[in-house]
Amino acid sequence: MTTFSDLGISDAYVKALKEINIVHPTDIQTAVIPVLLETKTDLIGLAQTGTGKTAAFGLPILNTIIPSNTEVQGLIIAPTRELVQQIKKQLFKFTKYLDEKIFVEGVYGGEKIERQIKALKRPTHIVVATPGRLLDLIAREAVDIRKVKTLILDEADEMLSMGFKQELNKIIAYNTSKRNTWLFSATMPKEIKQIISQYMAVDAIRIQVDKNALVNKNISHHFINTSVSQKTNVIKRLLKKRKGERGIIFCRTKAGTKTLAQQLQDEGFAVGALEGDMKQKERDKVMRAFKKENVQVMVSTDVSARGIDVQNLSFVVHHQLPDHLDYYTHRSGRTARAGKTGQSIALIVAGEMQKVVNTQKALGIKFKEMTM
Repeated sequence: MTTFSDLGISDAYVKALKEINIVHPTDIQTAVIPVLLETKTDLIGLAQTGTGKTAAFGLPILNTIIPSNTEVQGLIIAPTRELVQQIKKQLFKFTKYLDEKIFVEGVYGGEKIERQIKALKRPTHIVVATPGRLLDLIAREAVDIRKVKTLILDEADEMLSMGFKQELNKIIAYNTSKRNTWLFSATMPKEIKQIISQYMAVDAIRIQVDKNALVNKNISHHFINTSVSQKTNVIKRLLKKRKGERGIIFCRTKAGTKTLAQQLQDEGFAVGALEGDMKQKERDKVMRAFKKENVQVMVSTDVSARGIDVQNLSFVVHHQLPDHLDYYTHRSGRTARAGKTGQSIALIVAGEMQKVVNTQKALGIKFKEMTM
């Protein structure tokens, strides 16, 4: 079995990885790490969330840093505050046994900008940022990204579907000649193709992990035939059957999310809600409870679920199948992480069977009917 040493990772990193139970590289890590360690190149990585992307780009970017040079040398852009925090934490853990310290700073909205400006005055080698906050800091001259050697766009498709297109274009337009760009995305919508053709080298290396498995192969897909009025009852029965299991229920609207969460809480289920109108403080509180397992199930809109990375989620429920296939891929990808299995369960009403058929065909998956 391949080890990280085989991929060219030095002993200090291997020791730190072992400590956090990362022993054998995943497919994306095996494909990407040797390429990025050996060549200065632009790279496009197509891989689902939960496949180990952070180490796939994190170890090579750490490898490019010259610790004695205190300028910002690496920049990682991610769609949400949660994902930024998570990447920063991982990089910090990877560097535990290095002789010379590499300093990583995370910047995102929802926290006082003054605190981040102060933090950036310290030596900082890598900045991990959400697009909007990074541009604010550039405008205030609190961070200089002109000397960046490596730019990473993580979950690029999610950033675009969250409306960050202009911000991304502004950020990418900086220092294009002196750096390498590594773009990671689960899907390839046309806006991503535009970014690639506009800002990346023509000979950028493309790596796609298991071309046919757009959706993780450890996920089984199910549908339940029901009616609009019965959906909440079906969900209650599902949760009773899955006592002690953890999952996410996806709703289309903020109002629907609030209502369903309230109905389930009233029945005594340990449920939390995530939706766009929440203040960052409330969101953090719910996320903490979910991570600590005080909340077993999260009810969420698509956008609010971005950046959730909680291990051991055994199911996702689609209150309604989404219109976009990308959303189905992202939703399902919240379960079955790190080699575990999971279920994706869609509630469908009369006239929606065609949607199931279309989803099967487009994603190369098979839905089984589930009866309650």
